[in-house]
Amino acid sequence: MTPAAPDAPAHDRRRRRTAAAWATIAALPTCPTFDVPHTTHTFPAAFRATWPVLFGYVPLGLAFGVLFAQLGHPWYWATLMAVAVYAGAAQFLAVGLLAAGAGIIEIGLTTLLLNARHLFYGLSLAPRFPRGGAARWYLTFGLTDETYALLAGLPPPAPELATRFYVQITALNQAYWVAGCTLGALLGAAVTVDVQGLDFVLTALFVVLAVEQWYAVRNPRPFLTAAGCGLLALLAVGSQHMLLAALGLATLLLLLDRRSYA
Repeated sequence: MTPAAPDAPAHDRRRRRTAAAWATIAALPTCPTFDVPHTTHTFPAAFRATWPVLFGYVPLGLAFGVLFAQLGHPWYWATLMAVAVYAGAAQFLAVGLLAAGAGIIEIGLTTLLLNARHLFYGLSLAPRFPRGGAARWYLTFGLTDETYALLAGLPPPAPELATRFYVQITALNQAYWVAGCTLGALLGAAVTVDVQGLDFVLTALFVVLAVEQWYAVRNPRPFLTAAGCGLLALLAVGSQHMLLAALGLATLLLLLDRRSYA
């Protein structure tokens, strides 16, 4: 037996009522929408980018903290130095100068000469930094060798989030260094530790950063330029002043290269 056909007028009335109901719902005012910025995506990206620095800064900071504590200074001075000075090579140099009884002026001048290479770092990254404000000051202060390598080789998740991304990378790197220095000072004050060989961590860290920059750039010219400048500086002025001479020569070549493309 075939089912009876539905009543056509009743079916049409139900269809019209359904259409009217949907039209009424569509006419209701909608809830306001908000553009939620995806700023939360910058921190995971910054954290992933700073993993190599974490594994380099913490052991190196441990070595510095132990050496600093062996001079008989309270552990919290190592933390304060990591926060206020934040310069790995300069802090190790300061340990040796303090042990030798050097004065404040001598330590200050030596640190200035040692960190003069940061002038070239700042000149190359200045266009990427904000024009003013606390972010620019902190990015300038926290521009270590490893932070420079990351900021120069890693693009931000989005152009409008560049400042936040750069600040997070810089802050994470400093947090690793402060943690390592603090733990090392506490450890050095408690037990006697042999830290011979830990200074090689910095060399290994630079190798990792160079490899990551190669994957990001895929252009052999900057690496060949750096190697050539380093070799020429080593032959010309020796190992003591090699770094500053190599950076100056590399900067000059980069400026000439940029002018040729202008």
